[in-house]
Amino acid sequence: MPNHVKWAIALAAGIGVVVLGWKFAFVLYTFHILLCFLLIGVVLMQSGKAADLAGAFGGSGSQTAFGPRGAATVLSKITTWCFVMFLLTTVSLTLRQSQIGPTGSSVLERTQQSAPAPTSAPMSSQPAPAQPAPAQQTPAQPTAPPNK
Repeated sequence: MPNHVKWAIALAAGIGVVVLGWKFAFVLYTFHILLCFLLIGVVLMQSGKAADLAGAFGGSGSQTAFGPRGAATVLSKITTWCFVMFLLTTVSLTLRQSQIGPTGSSVLERTQQSAPAPTSAPMSSQPAPAQPAPAQQTPAQPTAPPNK
């Protein structure tokens, strides 16, 4: 099977999950979280660019600008797919939230609103525990300077 057909099938499956997640939010959130963990794991499993003995002493195997370029491994292909799907799920979660939530408000604007006033006595059959009254402090009166 050609490589571009494999990519088309993988992206179609991922986009199908995103479309399903648009209708059922828990699917999209779950897929996004699992994708984050998979992306972290795949990136950590890859070896660095200068993982050979020459890299330990600052050398590289080639004189190219960004170092030697090897063939794409399975881990690099999985990383690419996870990154593309991570971007798609992030954008879809953002668009979905903007349609559901209030537009034009940010988290900071919502947290800076004043707190609601405390309600009256709690609705329970048990009496409220007695709390000690705070100590009454009288404000210090400024004293006038002595007259000379």
